[in-house]
Amino acid sequence: MGITMITAVKNQHIKNLVQLNQKAKVRREQNVFVAEGLKMFLEAPLSWIRGIYISESFVMRKEAAYKLEQCRKEQPGQPVCRIETVSAEVFGKISDTMTPQGILCVVEQPHYNKKKLLEAEPSIWVLLEDLQDPGNVGTILRTGEGAGITGVILSKGCADIYNPKTIRATMGSIYRVPFFYTQDLSGEIAELQKQGVAVYAAHLEGADWYDEADYRKSTAFLIGNEGNGLKEETAALADSYLKIPMKGQVESLNAASAASILMYEAARQRRK
Repeated sequence: MGITMITAVKNQHIKNLVQLNQKAKVRREQNVFVAEGLKMFLEAPLSWIRGIYISESFVMRKEAAYKLEQCRKEQPGQPVCRIETVSAEVFGKISDTMTPQGILCVVEQPHYNKKKLLEAEPSIWVLLEDLQDPGNVGTILRTGEGAGITGVILSKGCADIYNPKTIRATMGSIYRVPFFYTQDLSGEIAELQKQGVAVYAAHLEGADWYDEADYRKSTAFLIGNEGNGLKEETAALADSYLKIPMKGQVESLNAASAASILMYEAARQRRK
């Protein structure tokens, strides 16, 4: 750990961390995000880490000490990683959780080559339209990694994927699942279809049961807003509507739950 300890909440680096937690605009401008917790620190790619902040009360585990030593070493072509020890009070200020684990890192935002990913055959994409709940977005990334998806495309109206709540919900999948924001979701759908990707909309008016379609070819699932579902004009672009059977008085599933069912059905079919 560092020789000195930051004890002032008005320290410039601490003030910047608070801004990174609270404002998407600041995260975009600095091209970084905050990943809090031991798991998020241990799984962060070494070359992405730009800073580490450790509470004085943090109990150092062997694997954390080893990762810190790696971070202290200068990486060729990479900025030097800042490592700071902070007081418990200061860590409480920069933490976004009720029970802080005592370690967080500032991580560079990843950028992916969509054209290269589109070359993958067969691919599985999840297209999100205006999802507002950061937890839903994060859960879809996490579940998507488990199901082996190619990537996630988010409309400009979706929650910020770098929101601390989203980052926590991904449980590390933010580091491994490619994703893109788009200003033109309709254009993205058309581009996928041009590449031979079958686009399915999870929709209450679906004519086909979700497990009747063939997902062994390149596939994309359209998931709409938690309250309003897909916009009519967006849903109309899909090749087919899918429905998930419901019992009781349930009208629809949580967006992340519906996406999970579809992704894992595609994964199941591809195991055959």
